[in-house]
Amino acid sequence: MGVEVRVHLFFPLLIFVFLGISGLDQWPRGVALFLILVAAVLTRETARLLTAAWFGLRLRAVLLLPFGGLFAYANPESQENANQGAGQFAMALAGPLVNFLAALALAASILGASSSINLFSEPFLTSAHLLRGLVWMQAFLGLLHLLPAYPLDCGRLIRNSFARKHGFGPAGRAAAGLGQALAFLLMLSYMPLRDPWLVLAGFFIMIGAQIEDQGVFFQSVVDTVRMREVMLTDFATLSPSDTLADALARCVHSLQEDFPVVRGPHLVGIVSRQRIVDALRHDGNGYVQSVMSRAFQVARPEDTLGTTIRRLTAGQGLALIPVTESGRVVGIVSVQNLMSSMSLLAEKRRFDSQESGG
Repeated sequence: MGVEVRVHLFFPLLIFVFLGISGLDQWPRGVALFLILVAAVLTRETARLLTAAWFGLRLRAVLLLPFGGLFAYANPESQENANQGAGQFAMALAGPLVNFLAALALAASILGASSSINLFSEPFLTSAHLLRGLVWMQAFLGLLHLLPAYPLDCGRLIRNSFARKHGFGPAGRAAAGLGQALAFLLMLSYMPLRDPWLVLAGFFIMIGAQIEDQGVFFQSVVDTVRMREVMLTDFATLSPSDTLADALARCVHSLQEDFPVVRGPHLVGIVSRQRIVDALRHDGNGYVQSVMSRAFQVARPEDTLGTTIRRLTAGQGLALIPVTESGRVVGIVSVQNLMSSMSLLAEKRRFDSQESGG
Protein backbone atom coordinates (compact mmCIF):
# COMPACT_ATOMS: atom_id res chain seq x y z
CA MET A 1 0.00 0.00 0.00
CA GLY A 2 3.03 2.28 -0.25
CA VAL A 3 3.50 2.32 3.54
CA GLU A 4 6.97 1.89 5.00
CA VAL A 5 6.93 -0.90 7.60
CA ARG A 6 9.41 -0.60 10.45
CA VAL A 7 9.98 -3.08 13.27
CA HIS A 8 11.04 -1.89 16.71
CA LEU A 9 14.29 -3.52 17.85
CA PHE A 10 12.64 -5.05 20.93
CA PHE A 11 10.10 -6.95 18.83
CA PRO A 12 12.48 -9.54 17.28
CA LEU A 13 14.52 -9.64 20.50
CA LEU A 14 11.37 -10.77 22.29
CA ILE A 15 11.93 -14.22 20.82
CA PHE A 16 14.60 -14.82 23.49
CA VAL A 17 11.99 -14.17 26.18
CA PHE A 18 9.74 -16.77 24.57
CA LEU A 19 12.63 -19.22 24.48
CA GLY A 20 13.17 -18.60 28.18
CA ILE A 21 9.46 -19.20 28.93
CA SER A 22 9.33 -22.44 26.96
CA GLY A 23 12.77 -23.69 28.01
CA LEU A 24 15.75 -24.22 25.72
CA ASP A 25 14.96 -27.91 25.36
CA GLN A 26 11.59 -26.90 23.84
CA TRP A 27 12.91 -24.06 21.69
CA PRO A 28 10.79 -24.95 18.59
CA ARG A 29 7.66 -24.41 20.66
CA GLY A 30 9.03 -21.11 21.94
CA VAL A 31 9.66 -19.95 18.38
CA ALA A 32 6.17 -21.11 17.37
CA LEU A 33 4.58 -19.14 20.22
CA PHE A 34 6.52 -16.05 19.14
CA LEU A 35 5.27 -16.51 15.57
CA ILE A 36 1.72 -16.76 16.93
CA LEU A 37 2.22 -13.29 18.48
CA VAL A 38 3.59 -11.98 15.18
CA ALA A 39 0.53 -13.36 13.37
CA ALA A 40 -1.82 -11.68 15.86
CA VAL A 41 -0.05 -8.32 15.40
CA LEU A 42 -0.09 -8.63 11.60
CA THR A 43 -3.79 -9.56 11.66
CA ARG A 44 -4.56 -6.44 13.67
CA GLU A 45 -2.37 -4.07 11.65
CA THR A 46 -3.62 -5.36 8.30
CA ALA A 47 -7.16 -4.55 9.42
CA ARG A 48 -6.09 -1.07 10.50
CA LEU A 49 -4.28 -0.44 7.22
CA LEU A 50 -7.37 -1.45 5.25
CA THR A 51 -9.52 0.77 7.46
CA ALA A 52 -7.18 3.71 6.90
CA ALA A 53 -7.33 3.12 3.13
CA TRP A 54 -11.14 2.94 3.28
CA PHE A 55 -11.30 6.36 4.96
CA GLY A 56 -8.73 7.84 2.58
CA LEU A 57 -6.05 8.27 5.27
CA ARG A 58 -2.57 8.47 3.79
CA LEU A 59 0.10 6.72 5.86
CA ARG A 60 3.83 7.27 5.60
CA ALA A 61 5.03 4.47 7.92
CA VAL A 62 3.98 2.01 10.60
CA LEU A 63 6.24 1.03 13.48
CA LEU A 64 5.49 -2.49 14.70
CA LEU A 65 5.65 -3.27 18.42
CA PRO A 66 4.52 -6.49 20.17
CA PHE A 67 1.17 -4.90 21.08
CA GLY A 68 0.52 -3.43 17.62
CA GLY A 69 1.63 -0.63 15.36
CA LEU A 70 2.18 3.12 15.66
CA PHE A 71 1.12 5.00 12.52
CA ALA A 72 2.89 7.99 10.98
CA TYR A 73 0.58 9.87 8.65
CA ALA A 74 1.74 11.35 5.35
CA ASN A 75 -0.04 14.70 5.75
CA PRO A 76 -1.77 16.78 8.44
CA GLU A 77 -5.20 16.17 6.87
CA SER A 78 -4.91 12.42 7.38
CA GLN A 79 -3.66 12.92 10.93
CA GLU A 80 -6.62 15.19 11.69
CA ASN A 81 -9.17 12.84 10.12
CA ALA A 82 -7.76 9.91 12.10
CA ASN A 83 -8.24 11.89 15.32
CA GLN A 84 -11.73 13.19 14.63
CA GLY A 85 -15.16 12.02 13.53
CA ALA A 86 -15.93 8.52 12.35
CA GLY A 87 -12.32 7.87 11.38
CA GLN A 88 -11.07 7.79 14.97
CA PHE A 89 -13.71 5.27 16.06
CA ALA A 90 -13.14 3.08 12.99
CA MET A 91 -9.38 3.04 13.56
CA ALA A 92 -9.87 2.28 17.25
CA LEU A 93 -12.36 -0.54 16.67
CA ALA A 94 -10.74 -2.20 13.65
CA GLY A 95 -7.83 -3.82 15.51
CA PRO A 96 -9.65 -5.32 18.54
CA LEU A 97 -12.66 -6.34 16.45
CA VAL A 98 -10.56 -8.28 13.95
CA ASN A 99 -8.55 -9.90 16.74
CA PHE A 100 -11.76 -11.07 18.43
CA LEU A 101 -13.21 -12.34 15.15
CA ALA A 102 -9.97 -14.18 14.39
CA ALA A 103 -10.05 -15.76 17.86
CA LEU A 104 -13.64 -16.94 17.34
CA ALA A 105 -12.87 -18.30 13.87
CA LEU A 106 -9.80 -20.17 15.12
CA ALA A 107 -11.70 -21.55 18.13
CA ALA A 108 -14.52 -22.79 15.89
CA SER A 109 -12.04 -24.42 13.51
CA ILE A 110 -10.07 -26.12 16.29
CA LEU A 111 -13.17 -27.39 18.11
CA GLY A 112 -14.66 -28.54 14.83
CA ALA A 113 -11.53 -30.54 14.06
CA SER A 114 -11.21 -32.04 17.55
CA SER A 115 -13.74 -31.63 20.35
CA SER A 116 -11.30 -33.10 22.86
CA ILE A 117 -9.21 -29.90 22.95
CA ASN A 118 -10.06 -27.78 26.00
CA LEU A 119 -9.56 -24.14 25.05
CA PHE A 120 -10.51 -22.86 28.51
CA SER A 121 -7.87 -24.63 30.56
CA GLU A 122 -5.20 -22.52 32.23
CA PRO A 123 -2.64 -21.34 31.36
CA PHE A 124 -4.21 -19.83 28.27
CA LEU A 125 -0.92 -18.74 26.68
CA THR A 126 1.75 -21.39 26.87
CA SER A 127 4.16 -23.07 24.48
CA ALA A 128 2.95 -26.44 25.74
CA HIS A 129 -0.48 -25.91 24.11
CA LEU A 130 0.05 -24.02 20.87
CA LEU A 131 -3.48 -24.51 19.50
CA ARG A 132 -4.92 -22.94 22.64
CA GLY A 133 -2.34 -20.16 22.39
CA LEU A 134 -3.35 -19.54 18.79
CA VAL A 135 -6.84 -18.57 19.98
CA TRP A 136 -5.98 -16.72 23.17
CA MET A 137 -3.14 -14.65 21.67
CA GLN A 138 -5.67 -13.04 19.35
CA ALA A 139 -8.12 -12.54 22.22
CA PHE A 140 -5.41 -11.20 24.56
CA LEU A 141 -4.31 -8.60 22.00
CA GLY A 142 -7.90 -7.51 21.45
CA LEU A 143 -8.58 -7.24 25.20
CA LEU A 144 -5.34 -5.36 25.75
CA HIS A 145 -6.46 -2.54 23.48
CA LEU A 146 -9.62 -2.04 25.52
CA LEU A 147 -7.48 -0.68 28.37
CA PRO A 148 -7.56 3.14 28.69
CA ALA A 149 -3.78 3.32 28.27
CA TYR A 150 -2.29 5.46 25.51
CA PRO A 151 -1.15 4.52 22.85
CA LEU A 152 -3.60 1.59 22.94
CA ASP A 153 -6.80 2.03 20.93
CA CYS A 154 -9.06 2.91 23.87
CA GLY A 155 -6.40 5.30 25.18
CA ARG A 156 -6.35 7.05 21.81
CA LEU A 157 -10.07 7.69 22.00
CA ILE A 158 -9.65 9.20 25.47
CA ARG A 159 -6.73 11.33 24.19
CA ASN A 160 -8.81 12.61 21.27
CA SER A 161 -11.72 13.47 23.54
CA PHE A 162 -9.43 15.40 25.88
CA ALA A 163 -7.77 17.15 22.92
CA ARG A 164 -11.04 18.69 21.76
CA LYS A 165 -11.03 20.84 24.90
CA HIS A 166 -7.35 21.30 25.67
CA GLY A 167 -5.50 20.82 22.36
CA PHE A 168 -3.46 17.89 21.09
CA GLY A 169 -0.18 18.96 22.68
CA PRO A 170 -1.39 18.90 26.32
CA ALA A 171 -3.72 15.97 25.56
CA GLY A 172 -0.89 13.91 24.07
CA ARG A 173 1.41 14.55 27.02
CA ALA A 174 -1.36 13.76 29.54
CA ALA A 175 -2.36 10.57 27.68
CA ALA A 176 1.26 9.41 27.39
CA GLY A 177 1.73 9.97 31.13
CA LEU A 178 -1.44 7.99 31.89
CA GLY A 179 -0.30 5.20 29.57
CA GLN A 180 3.06 4.96 31.33
CA ALA A 181 1.35 4.88 34.74
CA LEU A 182 -1.01 2.07 33.72
CA ALA A 183 1.90 0.20 32.12
CA PHE A 184 3.77 0.43 35.42
CA LEU A 185 0.75 -0.98 37.25
CA LEU A 186 0.58 -3.88 34.81
CA MET A 187 4.22 -4.70 35.50
CA LEU A 188 3.61 -4.52 39.25
CA SER A 189 0.70 -6.94 38.88
CA TYR A 190 3.21 -9.75 38.38
CA MET A 191 3.78 -9.91 42.14
CA PRO A 192 0.22 -11.00 43.08
CA LEU A 193 -0.78 -12.65 39.79
CA ARG A 194 2.51 -14.21 38.63
CA ASP A 195 1.50 -13.62 35.01
CA PRO A 196 4.51 -12.80 32.77
CA TRP A 197 2.24 -11.72 29.92
CA LEU A 198 0.98 -8.72 31.89
CA VAL A 199 4.58 -7.71 32.60
CA LEU A 200 5.47 -7.92 28.91
CA ALA A 201 2.34 -5.96 27.97
CA GLY A 202 3.14 -3.25 30.52
CA PHE A 203 6.76 -3.01 29.37
CA PHE A 204 5.89 -2.52 25.73
CA ILE A 205 3.00 -0.16 26.48
CA MET A 206 5.51 2.00 28.37
CA ILE A 207 7.86 1.96 25.37
CA GLY A 208 5.01 2.88 23.03
CA ALA A 209 3.89 5.71 25.34
CA GLN A 210 7.44 7.09 25.41
CA ILE A 211 7.68 6.96 21.61
CA GLU A 212 4.34 8.75 21.29
CA ASP A 213 5.38 11.31 23.92
CA GLN A 214 8.54 12.07 21.96
CA GLY A 215 6.46 12.39 18.80
CA VAL A 216 4.09 14.85 20.50
CA PHE A 217 7.05 16.91 21.73
CA PHE A 218 8.65 16.92 18.29
CA GLN A 219 5.35 17.92 16.68
CA SER A 220 4.90 20.78 19.15
CA VAL A 221 8.39 22.03 18.27
CA VAL A 222 8.05 21.83 14.51
CA ASP A 223 4.66 23.54 14.64
CA THR A 224 6.01 26.55 16.56
CA VAL A 225 9.41 27.10 14.92
CA ARG A 226 9.30 29.44 11.91
CA MET A 227 11.55 29.32 8.89
CA ARG A 228 13.13 32.66 9.69
CA GLU A 229 14.48 31.09 12.89
CA VAL A 230 16.36 28.20 11.25
CA MET A 231 16.99 29.23 7.64
CA LEU A 232 20.53 29.92 6.46
CA THR A 233 20.89 33.57 5.59
CA ASP A 234 24.56 33.37 4.57
CA PHE A 235 24.46 31.34 1.38
CA ALA A 236 25.74 31.35 -2.18
CA THR A 237 23.66 31.45 -5.35
CA LEU A 238 24.44 30.63 -8.97
CA SER A 239 23.25 32.17 -12.20
CA PRO A 240 21.86 30.09 -15.07
CA SER A 241 24.44 31.75 -17.32
CA ASP A 242 27.37 30.65 -15.14
CA THR A 243 29.58 28.01 -16.70
CA LEU A 244 29.88 24.70 -14.91
CA ALA A 245 33.59 25.34 -14.39
CA ASP A 246 32.88 28.68 -12.70
CA ALA A 247 30.13 27.06 -10.62
CA LEU A 248 32.54 24.32 -9.51
CA ALA A 249 35.09 26.95 -8.48
CA ARG A 250 32.43 28.59 -6.33
CA CYS A 251 31.53 25.22 -4.82
CA VAL A 252 35.12 24.83 -3.64
CA HIS A 253 34.71 27.91 -1.44
CA SER A 254 31.29 26.97 -0.04
CA LEU A 255 30.04 24.31 2.36
CA GLN A 256 26.72 24.10 0.54
CA GLU A 257 25.73 20.94 -1.24
CA ASP A 258 22.84 22.55 -3.15
CA PHE A 259 22.54 26.03 -4.66
CA PRO A 260 19.59 28.23 -5.63
CA VAL A 261 19.88 29.39 -9.24
CA VAL A 262 18.64 32.97 -9.67
CA ARG A 263 18.19 35.27 -12.65
CA GLY A 264 18.19 38.75 -11.23
CA PRO A 265 15.92 38.63 -8.16
CA HIS A 266 13.93 35.63 -9.42
CA LEU A 267 14.52 32.00 -8.48
CA VAL A 268 14.63 29.82 -11.59
CA GLY A 269 16.10 26.51 -10.40
CA ILE A 270 18.19 24.46 -8.01
CA VAL A 271 21.41 22.60 -8.72
CA SER A 272 23.54 20.31 -6.56
CA ARG A 273 27.30 20.20 -6.31
CA GLN A 274 27.30 16.54 -7.36
CA ARG A 275 25.20 17.31 -10.44
CA ILE A 276 27.76 19.92 -11.53
CA VAL A 277 30.66 17.49 -11.05
CA ASP A 278 28.87 14.68 -12.92
CA ALA A 279 28.05 16.97 -15.85
CA LEU A 280 31.65 18.17 -16.13
CA ARG A 281 32.95 14.60 -16.08
CA HIS A 282 30.60 13.23 -18.70
CA ASP A 283 29.69 16.19 -20.94
CA GLY A 284 32.45 18.73 -20.37
CA ASN A 285 31.93 22.39 -19.65
CA GLY A 286 28.50 23.90 -20.22
CA TYR A 287 26.06 26.20 -18.47
CA VAL A 288 24.26 25.84 -15.18
CA GLN A 289 20.87 26.22 -16.84
CA SER A 290 21.45 22.95 -18.71
CA VAL A 291 21.80 20.89 -15.54
CA MET A 292 19.67 22.74 -12.96
CA SER A 293 16.38 21.32 -11.74
CA ARG A 294 13.31 23.40 -12.43
CA ALA A 295 11.16 21.25 -10.13
CA PHE A 296 11.39 22.83 -6.71
CA GLN A 297 9.28 24.17 -3.88
CA VAL A 298 9.68 27.36 -1.89
CA ALA A 299 8.83 28.35 1.67
CA ARG A 300 8.04 31.69 3.24
CA PRO A 301 9.78 33.06 6.34
CA GLU A 302 6.55 32.72 8.37
CA ASP A 303 5.99 29.07 7.38
CA THR A 304 6.38 26.54 10.18
CA LEU A 305 9.18 24.01 10.27
CA GLY A 306 6.61 21.21 10.15
CA THR A 307 5.27 22.45 6.82
CA THR A 308 8.78 22.61 5.37
CA ILE A 309 9.75 19.16 6.66
CA ARG A 310 6.67 17.70 4.97
CA ARG A 311 7.73 19.39 1.73
CA LEU A 312 11.25 18.00 2.05
CA THR A 313 10.03 14.45 2.74
CA ALA A 314 7.30 14.57 0.09
CA GLY A 315 9.60 15.67 -2.73
CA GLN A 316 11.48 12.93 -4.56
CA GLY A 317 15.17 13.60 -3.92
CA LEU A 318 14.38 17.12 -2.68
CA ALA A 319 17.26 18.29 -0.49
CA LEU A 320 16.87 22.09 -0.52
CA ILE A 321 13.97 24.49 -0.10
CA PRO A 322 14.66 28.18 -0.77
CA VAL A 323 12.89 30.66 1.49
CA THR A 324 11.53 33.55 -0.54
CA GLU A 325 9.97 36.89 0.35
CA SER A 326 8.38 39.06 -2.35
CA GLY A 327 9.93 36.77 -4.96
CA ARG A 328 13.47 37.23 -3.59
CA VAL A 329 15.51 34.43 -2.00
CA VAL A 330 16.20 35.44 1.61
CA GLY A 331 17.35 32.09 2.97
CA ILE A 332 17.63 28.35 2.37
CA VAL A 333 16.70 25.26 4.36
CA SER A 334 18.38 21.97 3.58
CA VAL A 335 18.39 18.51 5.09
CA GLN A 336 22.12 18.98 5.58
CA ASN A 337 21.83 21.98 7.91
CA LEU A 338 18.41 21.46 9.47
CA MET A 339 19.45 19.34 12.47
CA SER A 340 22.38 21.64 13.24
CA SER A 341 20.14 24.70 13.05
CA MET A 342 17.54 23.09 15.33
CA SER A 343 20.19 22.18 17.91
CA LEU A 344 21.58 25.72 17.93
CA LEU A 345 18.07 27.19 18.11
CA ALA A 346 17.32 25.02 21.16
CA GLU A 347 20.49 26.31 22.86
CA LYS A 348 19.56 29.90 21.99
CA ARG A 349 16.05 29.51 23.41
CA ARG A 350 17.45 27.93 26.57
CA PHE A 351 19.90 30.81 27.01
CA ASP A 352 17.21 33.42 26.34
CA SER A 353 14.93 31.83 28.95
CA GLN A 354 17.76 31.84 31.50
CA GLU A 355 18.51 35.50 30.76
CA SER A 356 14.85 36.49 31.08
CA GLY A 357 14.54 34.46 34.28
CA GLY A 358 17.66 36.09 35.71
